[in-house]
Amino acid sequence: MKSTRTRRMAKGQPCLIRLPRCTGGGDDTVLCHYRLSGYSGTGLKPPDCMGAFGCMSCHSVVDGRSPIPEGYTRETVRLAHAEGCLRTQALIQGEVAA
Repeated sequence: MKSTRTRRMAKGQPCLIRLPRCTGGGDDTVLCHYRLSGYSGTGLKPPDCMGAFGCMSCHSVVDGRSPIPEGYTRETVRLAHAEGCLRTQALIQGEVAA
């Protein structure tokens, strides 16, 4: 997998997805790509601008490796991920603090 500036930048950042069981981020933070029809699919990863800085716990939930937290639905997890993408873009562009 190609390492980009945004992917390298993720390490050490706070988690911006913020689901229950979130570790807060830091050394385990990675860029978590948001799956969107037309931009992702089998063998096709979305562009990095569609990614959120996320800890391994949140990343596992949004990727479907861990169960959805109690009180959440697949849709609310996707919303938290999408909001994390927006927070990440704002952080990268220097618009707001995490």
